[in-house]
Amino acid sequence: MPIRLNLLAEARAQEELRRRDPVKRAIILGVLLVIVLLVWSSSLQVRKLVLKGRLNGLEAELASHTNAYTRVLANQKKLADMKHRLSCLRRLAAERFLQGSMLNALQQTTVNYVRLTRLRSEQSCTYTPGTAPTKDFHHRIIPGKPATVTENVVVTLDAKDTGPTPGDQVAKFKASVQNCPYFKDLLGKANEVRLASLSPPQAGVGAKAFVPFTLECRLQDLVR
Repeated sequence: MPIRLNLLAEARAQEELRRRDPVKRAIILGVLLVIVLLVWSSSLQVRKLVLKGRLNGLEAELASHTNAYTRVLANQKKLADMKHRLSCLRRLAAERFLQGSMLNALQQTTVNYVRLTRLRSEQSCTYTPGTAPTKDFHHRIIPGKPATVTENVVVTLDAKDTGPTPGDQVAKFKASVQNCPYFKDLLGKANEVRLASLSPPQAGVGAKAFVPFTLECRLQDLVR
């Protein structure tokens, strides 16, 4: 029986061992993992760039809407301010002090022997600035107050009593003005006609004596 010798068996065995070497397999596996990580990282970078572009677009759109909203709020504030001013002007037109109405009322307060010598009206306005809304200790909003204008009107009547007994008609004329519906409405409950001055009897034309006096009517303050 012939004997066969394989001289390459040992070399083949060593080659097979090299092929099955775990270190080589680990290296190949590591290279594959690195390649996979690089591909995954590249995909993440691409996705990041895409999402960043979308984010920039959304931020730009949000900024445009924010600017539009700010303009709307500013326009609403201007509109509210114009409405408030228009309302104040209408109220001023309806409630303003009319000299003609006062003169007409004075024609209804005449008293015998009393003659008006001078009529003077003084009007002044006091401006009170508004206050902004605030927050209390519990962070609750306390509404502010709008600005107001207070109108003060003082009517001064200079007259003289030329009656038989000068001075007797002063109280009657004062009561006539006080009870006049026009002045009673404007004076309110807190004010009244005040005798500002009463001079002693003086000699007039033809040596007829008269008493000059002054009445002051401080009308009720109007707040607008």
